[in-house]
Amino acid sequence: MKRLSRRIIVLGGLATAGTVVAPWRIAQAAVPFPFKLGVASGEPAPDSVVLWTRLAPSPLNADGQGGMANADVTVEWQVSANERFTSLVASGTVTARYADAHSVHVVAGGLAPDADYYYRFRAQGHISPVGRTRTAPAVGTFGRDLVMAFASCAHYESGYYTAYRRIAEDNPGLVLHLGDYIYEGGATAGAVREHLGSEIVTLADYRRRYAQYKSDPDLQAAHAAAPWLVVPDDHEVENNYANMVRANNSPALTTAQWTARRTAAYRAYYENMPLRPSSAPSGNAISLFRRVRWGQLATFHMLDTRQFRDDQASGDGWKVSTDADLASRSLTGAAQETWLLDGLAQHYGTWDILGQQVFFARQLDAAGAANMDAWDGYRASRSRIQQGWLQRGVRNPLVLTGDVHRAWANDLKADYASSSSATIGTELVCTSITSGGNGSASTTIPNVSNNPHLKFSSDRRGYVRTTISPTQVRADFRAVATVTEHGAPVSTVGSFVIVDGQPGLRPA
Repeated sequence: MKRLSRRIIVLGGLATAGTVVAPWRIAQAAVPFPFKLGVASGEPAPDSVVLWTRLAPSPLNADGQGGMANADVTVEWQVSANERFTSLVASGTVTARYADAHSVHVVAGGLAPDADYYYRFRAQGHISPVGRTRTAPAVGTFGRDLVMAFASCAHYESGYYTAYRRIAEDNPGLVLHLGDYIYEGGATAGAVREHLGSEIVTLADYRRRYAQYKSDPDLQAAHAAAPWLVVPDDHEVENNYANMVRANNSPALTTAQWTARRTAAYRAYYENMPLRPSSAPSGNAISLFRRVRWGQLATFHMLDTRQFRDDQASGDGWKVSTDADLASRSLTGAAQETWLLDGLAQHYGTWDILGQQVFFARQLDAAGAANMDAWDGYRASRSRIQQGWLQRGVRNPLVLTGDVHRAWANDLKADYASSSSATIGTELVCTSITSGGNGSASTTIPNVSNNPHLKFSSDRRGYVRTTISPTQVRADFRAVATVTEHGAPVSTVGSFVIVDGQPGLRPA
């Protein structure tokens, strides 16, 4: 770390070790403050991280351009070893383009592995808030134990983002967001706080909706606290869509209009997330499944369970369905399934962590019906992946899940129909940030007699905080009592440990 302590001075361009850095001065600004959507980082590697911001002095303008003129803008960026920016390790300039809603994705390289950094931007005479980020450990090393939080389902109208603030206060080294970052519906009269406009369909609509969500100070705090790994679910486009198939024709769209809507949704998602340029969308497709290695400690296999799936069986919903067993049905698509199994065979890290969107373990209601939108609607697909990790000798498969607005902790079974079947993995399901409202204090496991492998459930809003070490993963289910009032305290409503080489849950 010696090179991080050298003094550097640069006013623009790339900082080099041994030079001296003059502090940024705030010029007389000719335009309003453009950093109202905050800053973010993501996709940490041992030597680089993505830095994000979007210029938007008037974020809620209906045209989706955030109050920016039709012109590109030069943005400066800095990465420092300390919050005072007296020791720069990298800096440069990037162009925020009008065509991209003035969003920027900087791949800040030349960083040290397993190190903490601070970053900021300057544009149009203003300096952004400061964000904190972190690089992954070097290949072949464990690095420090990793505190990682994961969350999903943040319906703006359902309540306040107190849980995001509590994530920031937990000082995580990494945050995973597993989908439903925004919701597409129109304004709901009488909601805790209302969406702007009607259901979003156009690129301008999606851009403004992201701006409304990202204007929230608690969400901004969570982004500024740590790097994020993100994958969308359905509401970033439209509820319960499957590949190119819509759940229904509301709002009424032609095939061309639906394709244009999906294209706009993916473009706006990329513009507003700290993703690498390799994830930039192409037309109505976006490259989102990817692997992020955290040294020898963990490998994150981030999945896309919407873009390539077959349509939900038996018309969707909770059904008793024989079609759900068809071998031809896939939730991931064949190419992604092969990619996942090939990656699991590499044994890169102690923990193989699948970051994905929908309930993975079998879950039957009292009538024996299952959710056709989850892996229960694609049972052969789930079986191929579970058997695949068994055949490849994966030591510690851990599935992380969002979507269902309730927290769960589940043992994964080789044969869910057999009470004596071996436990072959573990699933942790985060509740929602706000979706579903306040919930209740209930920790009763629904239909547990039909699902003895489901070990914990909580109906509060919140997130899961994990502490990952070479010997175990500890999972703390964190919950806030209310989201209809801002600022509720957080508490831990359940804690479990997963021991290296011993799949399944143990009370902490």
